Amino acid sequence: MIGTATYLYCIVHASKAPSTTRVPRGLVSARRPVISELTRSMWLVTANVPLDVYGPEALQASLRDVQWVTDVALAHERVVEFFAAQPGATVIPMKLFTMFSSERLALFETRSRVPYLEAVIGRIAGCEEWGVRITRRPVRGAVSSARVKPASGTEFLAAKKAARDVARQSAGAAAQAAEEAYATLSAIARDARRRGAPEGATTPPLLDAAFLVPADQRKSFKAAVKKLADASSETLVTLTGPWPSYNFIDAESTA
Repeated sequence: MIGTATYLYCIVHASKAPSTTRVPRGLVSARRPVISELTRSMWLVTANVPLDVYGPEALQASLRDVQWVTDVALAHERVVEFFAAQPGATVIPMKLFTMFSSERLALFETRSRVPYLEAVIGRIAGCEEWGVRITRRPVRGAVSSARVKPASGTEFLAAKKAARDVARQSAGAAAQAAEEAYATLSAIARDARRRGAPEGATTPPLLDAAFLVPADQRKSFKAAVKKLADASSETLVTLTGPWPSYNFIDAESTA
């Protein structure tokens, strides 16, 4: 008989037990998600997963398969979003591959952290996470000027210096626009968190940040993002969300 582990998708805080009607199937090879009462207002969303797929050795091999990890991440996210969408619910999403040897152990270890979880709920309740990424636009004129053949060496050096000056001024303006955008959006959000550049990125964004936005400020936040995007000719602004509050559930986000 194949052994199993208990996979934890998220913790739900609500005034009544969350519904599992039409809950997404969840992870490949896993049982359908179920809920377990942690306290009178908190429930764990878990599923049994087979160890021949999610045990340490099998998982270590599967993590080299980018498509498999992507599929698991999307399945995980669908379950979390299903519960986050329920009226009156606040969800603490778990990181991918959060597992326990049994449901009993999952409840035992999570129950010991109830005060911390209550503090997290108080911080994120009524909010959505939105992501904003700001990157530089390509410098206009740099390509066209390179195509013009200089009449002399002096003219060539002057053109090179002019191109460097334009690039430097553009970079400075773009960086300033990104900092101003972060300050503007942080004033609307309850909390904000800068995110590091993706591993291996050759041209990191000027800003990659997550914002914890009260749901009743959603329109104001989106309007501010649009205004910032329209105002700067030096940058490109990308907005994503809303997401469960993945970036605001640890102690660091209170700093």
